[in-house]
Amino acid sequence: MKLAGWVLAAVLATAGLAQAQDQQTLADIRQELTVLHVEIQRLKREFSTTGSPAPNLSGSSILERVDAIEAELQRLTRQTEQLNQRVQNIVTDGTNRIGDLEFRLVELEGGDLSTLGDTTTLGGETDITSVAPTAPTAPTDSDLGELAVGEQADFNAAAQALADGNFQAAADQFAVFDTSYPGSPLAPEAHLKRGQALEGIGDTREAARAFLASFTGDSEGAYAPEALFELGAALGRLGQTEQACITLSEVSVRFPASALASSATQEMTSLGCT
Repeated sequence: MKLAGWVLAAVLATAGLAQAQDQQTLADIRQELTVLHVEIQRLKREFSTTGSPAPNLSGSSILERVDAIEAELQRLTRQTEQLNQRVQNIVTDGTNRIGDLEFRLVELEGGDLSTLGDTTTLGGETDITSVAPTAPTAPTDSDLGELAVGEQADFNAAAQALADGNFQAAADQFAVFDTSYPGSPLAPEAHLKRGQALEGIGDTREAARAFLASFTGDSEGAYAPEALFELGAALGRLGQTEQACITLSEVSVRFPASALASSATQEMTSLGCT
């Protein structure tokens, strides 16, 4: 989070904040926090019962009643899995929003962005056993969890546009994907590919933002090394040599087993990093 916040500040310093961001006040941020709080309360209400349960377990024989119970269990299991995925998406999205608000608050108050720590996970941390760092692996279908209807198809269409060299269409489609499926498990890869599409049309500044979004969305995931490398390379093309060198050096530190580590070293050499 420290690296991400510091690098984003560098990108914004190069291009300049948009007019709406220039006019943002602490009251605006307070209002956003209030909206986020309301959304969390709405989520909590979904865990409250609305009346007495009335499952249909009727049957004229024991076998029919057993079949009815099994069908009801399957229905409840599906609903539980759907709710679990929704909660996970909300936690991810909410945590990212809070982290963004913390960054903007420190920026508005003139604080030191380098002192920002990792944002506390919305709803509390889970117990995690410490393990030695390993090279990230590509996510499997089971890792991705349940996708919304049309989510994979929309992602594939945007990815195909990128593969065909239709960079503008790909960038637009990935932007729509991000808006349509907030908190998607495909988001890190979608942001990465959107950055590549933006690079294709020569919009390096927005490409850097997309690479940053990909890395901060899952800083330990399968696409994190490439996103971090692309971010550093983009900063170099923007003329932010010092920030680019720092970012590129993090690739080998964080992901020493990744093939991108050597690419980052070569990029640092070409930028004259010391």
